[in-house]
Amino acid sequence: MARYSLQIKKSARKELESIATKVDRQRIIKRIESLADDPRPPGALKLSGLERYRIRQGHYRILYTIEDSVLVVQVIKIGDRKNVYSSK
Repeated sequence: MARYSLQIKKSARKELESIATKVDRQRIIKRIESLADDPRPPGALKLSGLERYRIRQGHYRILYTIEDSVLVVQVIKIGDRKNVYSSK
């Protein structure tokens, strides 16, 4: 399978930087990097009504889109599971 390129929105980058512990940040970064090899890993869930997917990393969720035609995964949002799905 071809390797996808990763894009992270500026807002998602800021959300990642605001995560309290370095260990959590490193785990999330590893999880995002793994999407380049497999954008639909076991446990990934397609969100209903949207062309977005989510994966879990501890208490955090990573929301992203996949563009198979150009082999791009774009991370849209990173946040705590309690409020990552709100549209704010």
